[in-house]
Parts: sequence; C-alpha cells; structure tokens
Amino acid sequence: MKTAKQLGLALCPKCHKLNNLMTEPQQCSRCQGMFYQRKHNSLQYTLAWNFAALLAFIPANFYPIMIVYQLGIGRDATILSGISEFISHGLYPIAIIIFTASIIVPLLKIMGLFVLVYKVHTGIRLKPDKHSKFYHALESLGPWSMLDVFVVALMVAVVELGFVTSVAAGPAINYFTITVIFTMFAANSFDPRLLWDKKAE
Repeated sequence: MKTAKQLGLALCPKCHKLNNLMTEPQQCSRCQGMFYQRKHNSLQYTLAWNFAALLAFIPANFYPIMIVYQLGIGRDATILSGISEFISHGLYPIAIIIFTASIIVPLLKIMGLFVLVYKVHTGIRLKPDKHSKFYHALESLGPWSMLDVFVVALMVAVVELGFVTSVAAGPAINYFTITVIFTMFAANSFDPRLLWDKKAE
C-alpha cells in the first residue's frame, strides 16, 4: 500500500485539506495557507527543545526545591532530600509519587524523544507502528509531568502533620516548570509520520 507522500499528496495542517504537492512550501488550495508535507525541521526543533529540557532538568534536581523552616531556622532541601524526608517519616506512597513525577517521568520523556529522533535519523528501528505508539505514549506523559510543580504543595501538607513549621518554594521549582514546558514543545515538534517515511522508502 502506497503512502500519501509516495502519491505526491500532502495534508494542510490548518484546514486538513488534501492537496497535490507541487513544491515546498505548498499553498493550500482551500485556505491559501503555506505548509510543508512534513513538519519543517522537525528533528532539529525536537533536539533543540529536548537538549534545553535536559539542561533545565539538571539544576531542577540540584537546586533547593523548598526551604524548610524549623524554629525559625531555614534549611534547603533538594528533591532527593525531600524524598528522603518523606521516607524517614514513613510516607512511602508520597515519596514514590514524587520520585516518579520528578525523576522518572521527565527522564523517560526526554530519553524517549532522543531515541525516536535517533531512529528516524538512522532508519534502524522496529516496526514504525510500534514506534508511533511509543511516541503517543510519551506525548501522554505531558499532563503527568506537571506533578513536578505539585511537589512543594505536598511538602506544605507536611506542616499540618507537625513535622516542620513552615515551607517555602525554592528556585528548583522554576527549573522543573521550564523542563516540563520544554519537553512539551519537543514532543509537539516531533513529526511521527517520519517514522513511516523510512519504511516506505
């Protein structure tokens, strides 16, 4: 079965009109908008956003995520030390949630996008439909990544349990937010149709 690309067809991303591709960028016969058959410079944009997300992810884990005040004395706490504090108080479910949302999910999404870009670039891959499902699974992680900024809210809840006196957000919150935003941009920049193009060729 031939693909639309092999037949010289392209879908307008604005009005979803199927056009005969004459040149790139192509002008849509319906909305007159200009578009490319595939997302223009998809891999370059994905790599750029992904590297930016990875760079932001590093200080997000090394800078203080919160400042814990006990008897008026402030103590910086990173995400890992915060997880350790939950574990020390026997709050294992919360520790697991924070570790998953703050470490596992962002790393999985960043590394997964790097793998997809590598597969498209080299053409060494499994069946394209399996990689497409993998991409959509990574894309679905977006909302869960927002749990990163929920970490401080969980720590504030400890105040009511009497373990600390007060909690303030640390600078790592900003880097976590940037990481989440950049990974979302990276996922949106990647064109999963590229996984099928190598197969067709």
